[in-house]
Amino acid sequence: MEVTRTRALRGPNLWSRHLAIEAIVHCSEAERSLSTLPGFEDRVRALFPAIGVLHTAGSDQPVSLAHVLQAAALALQAQAGCPVTFARTTPTVEPGVYQVVVEYSEEAVGRQAFDDAQRLVQAALSGGSFDAEAAIAQLRELDEDERLGPSTGSIVDAAVARGIPYRRLTRGSLVQFGWGSRQRRIQAAEVDSTSAVAESIAQDKDLTKRLLHAAGVPVPLGRPVESVDEAWAVALEVGLPVVVKPQDGNQGKGVTVNITERAQLEEAYRTAVEYGTVMVERFLPGHDFRLLVVGNQLVAAARRDPPQVLGDGQHTVRQLVEQVNQDPRRGEGHATSLTKIRLDDIAVARLAMQGLTPDAVPAKGQRVILRNNANLSTGGTATDVTDDVHPEVAARAVAAAQMVGLHICGVDMVAETVLRPLEEQGGGFVEVNAAPGLRMHLAPSYGKPRNVGQAIVDKLFAHGEDGRIPTVAVTGTNGKTTTARLIAHLFTAQGLRVGMTNTDGVYVNGRQIDSGDCSGPKSARNVLLHPEVDAAVFETARGGILREGLGFDRCSVAVVTNIGAGDHLGLNYITTVEDLAVLKRVIVHNVATDGYAVLNAADPIVASMASACPGKVIFFAADRHHPVMATHRAQGHRTVYVDGDSIVASEGSWRETIHLRDVPITRNGKIGFQVENVMASVAAAWGAGLPWQTIRRGLSGFVNDSDNAPGRFNVMDYKGATVIADYGHNPDAMRALVQAVGALPGKRRSVVISGAGDRRDEDIREQTVILGEAFDEVILYQDAAQRGRADGEVIALLREGLKDASRTRHVEEIRGEFVAIDRALERLSPGDLCLVLVDQVEEALAHLAQRCSEGATA
Repeated sequence: MEVTRTRALRGPNLWSRHLAIEAIVHCSEAERSLSTLPGFEDRVRALFPAIGVLHTAGSDQPVSLAHVLQAAALALQAQAGCPVTFARTTPTVEPGVYQVVVEYSEEAVGRQAFDDAQRLVQAALSGGSFDAEAAIAQLRELDEDERLGPSTGSIVDAAVARGIPYRRLTRGSLVQFGWGSRQRRIQAAEVDSTSAVAESIAQDKDLTKRLLHAAGVPVPLGRPVESVDEAWAVALEVGLPVVVKPQDGNQGKGVTVNITERAQLEEAYRTAVEYGTVMVERFLPGHDFRLLVVGNQLVAAARRDPPQVLGDGQHTVRQLVEQVNQDPRRGEGHATSLTKIRLDDIAVARLAMQGLTPDAVPAKGQRVILRNNANLSTGGTATDVTDDVHPEVAARAVAAAQMVGLHICGVDMVAETVLRPLEEQGGGFVEVNAAPGLRMHLAPSYGKPRNVGQAIVDKLFAHGEDGRIPTVAVTGTNGKTTTARLIAHLFTAQGLRVGMTNTDGVYVNGRQIDSGDCSGPKSARNVLLHPEVDAAVFETARGGILREGLGFDRCSVAVVTNIGAGDHLGLNYITTVEDLAVLKRVIVHNVATDGYAVLNAADPIVASMASACPGKVIFFAADRHHPVMATHRAQGHRTVYVDGDSIVASEGSWRETIHLRDVPITRNGKIGFQVENVMASVAAAWGAGLPWQTIRRGLSGFVNDSDNAPGRFNVMDYKGATVIADYGHNPDAMRALVQAVGALPGKRRSVVISGAGDRRDEDIREQTVILGEAFDEVILYQDAAQRGRADGEVIALLREGLKDASRTRHVEEIRGEFVAIDRALERLSPGDLCLVLVDQVEEALAHLAQRCSEGATA
């Protein structure tokens, strides 16, 4: 067995909506069925009993080692606690070659599980060993390192529940919610609107205390100190007992409470000074409470108790701590709801204050405190008291947060109870915290969990908002780029700032920010990341979907222009038109439930995608009497069609008419494929909710020149001859172009063409078969990139296609695209027509424009 390629599908993909690892697995003839591997299944189950049932997608298909690999990779993740359920193994057209797809929740974990699964299979084949427990433990640890912590995770979960898209921007806790101009960002439990000044104030405990005091909020007396002597002097000044802590700290680090003697203070000072400037303040008796404020509301409260054990008269402190740490809720760091108790130097010192050591046996019922502070990060516990908080206490907590300027604030309070106002019991606020931990509220040790993540999401997005911008995905065999550009133009006509990706680059608000083929998911994600994008239009090519899936979770509108005879067949195991349709259909599968799929009713394979759409469907076709169109229209649904010299949008008894003479790109309706592109664009704009006045204005202002739609039927003049530049590169495109140029005048007709080497022989050959019926002269040139073909091989195939040409009488072969263009222009006379099928779009168009300009000057 050999795995030749693995890749991560980071969005909805050919196989499912799940994130997944996809691999190409080669199995020898003996490895294609477990029946030819005696004893293998028993060995693999002995090594990893949790592998589960080994089965295939079809009952007539034998279980191969690829299927075992799939089952093992999924089960290893499941055993490590990852929420994964989807996996699939599919044979390809090559014997013994399979595509294995396994869901992951964290990419690094999925990749590691796949590697471990390979080791397991090899061990079972060779009779070797495989430590399943160690592999699962390593995966679990990796998962804890990779996944979001409980605080950030709870906010993400709440956003997902509201349909708000999110993207993790770093391996840490920086997360974006929403898209484009509607996006918001958080860093753990801190929102993007919170100023750095507010966070800085919260970190300065002395400044915070002075501000709270100025706002009339009860706080303990005290101030920063610079020496042990000064610390003792301040302690005597404010009155013992005192608290010693870092002025700028968090998570209870360096904090010592209830100090009554100088020796204790000296030790506490040494601990606190490691974290910076030291503060001494009056110790307030009572319990430690954390009040969580979001916006102008108190949303949760918890009483925090320090880490402790209860003596039983039999076990040592160390043994009691080990027993408590067996609780499955306790782990290392912040990945679990509770943290394991540590018997470190601080704990030993706290034990000594109680006359104990780690190996002492406390009396039965004796409560042994292991730390002075009650933070969860040091092993403490939390009890929910949200429903008990007195309104006066809640109001003071909100006032404290607003005084500092924090939108999400953890207010630490010391008091006997939350049931009474602070002044009645001598309590006070001791700290406010930016980016507070949410664990104690999400999963308290005792009491009711609070969905604080929802409160934070509600603060970010008002009720009914989901942070999404209108998004249109465009795919098909031909017409994708023109349609995407025209839809983007219509959004712009509405005054929206548009982000667009296509095979020419990435554009934001009319400015190109990237060049090259940008029709994949990375470019789409970059557009959705841009804060100046109000609407997005994505040309969605097959390659990007295969490589990585979609760059978005769902779209407002999905447009499929056509499939026809297909393109790029034979690559990446997409061998038939039906295979290609399943791949292109991915965008239709991922339309929002209130969105639309815009489908070409005249293309049977495209029309059949309607059943896969979770939303509604708008069919378009030139012929309104087409059975698919007639049925859809009769049912009162939306259709777009041609009626005489107009495009008509229809829904029930309602009609909207747009005259083709007002749509320059169609040349009064003469260019058939442009009429189809316009119908698709009109349907998409309609589905996205644009006003008809805007759609009309946008169509009339879209000119098909080399600036607006480079390489898409750009018409120029050269010394009285018509020159047309286009990027068509498959048989369907040739047919459409032949029909289009047939509607234009031209005495002698010539064409300049190359062929892309990554097409099938028959596809390259068929292009010149079609052109040979419509053009008098054909100039063949060698493509800039042969794409795996030998020198001259593509031109030879193009020559073969012209062998029986009924019209072509003159054929030339030229090396170099620009040389071929110049040769074609030399042969033109006034009234002729030349179609140039460009390869290097920008460079070739610039060259043509310059030559035409020179011709006009001459």
